[in-house]
Amino acid sequence: MNKPPSRRKKVILVASGEPKPVTDPAPENTSGQDNPASATITVTAVEILELTEEEQSLRLQLERQVERAFLSAGQALMELRDRRLYRSTHRTFEEYCRVRPWRWRSHRFNYSRDAAYLKISATVVYENHN
Repeated sequence: MNKPPSRRKKVILVASGEPKPVTDPAPENTSGQDNPASATITVTAVEILELTEEEQSLRLQLERQVERAFLSAGQALMELRDRRLYRSTHRTFEEYCRVRPWRWRSHRFNYSRDAAYLKISATVVYENHN
């Protein structure tokens, strides 16, 4: 099966900083009369500007926060499971993860058993490599 040729409009950055499509001298065939099974789709690309040093620093700081929070959550879940600290209110760790309300909100952990064990497993892997 032959694919129709792709036509993409190029984008250049003008002095104002706004992207501007470059005109394509080839005419577009949107009627589909030559071959009804093919059509031309125009895709406008936008140039992504690089991050400033300040943005790169902020991104790194936020990524580290997420890693620490993920690690901390996995460690806490592991200890809750291993020491069976859920046993006074829930029959199983799975039930505990699914329905345990947070004290400061009405939200629940709402983790499936697999999600909780995934966090625990990721924590074990992280700790073994550091």
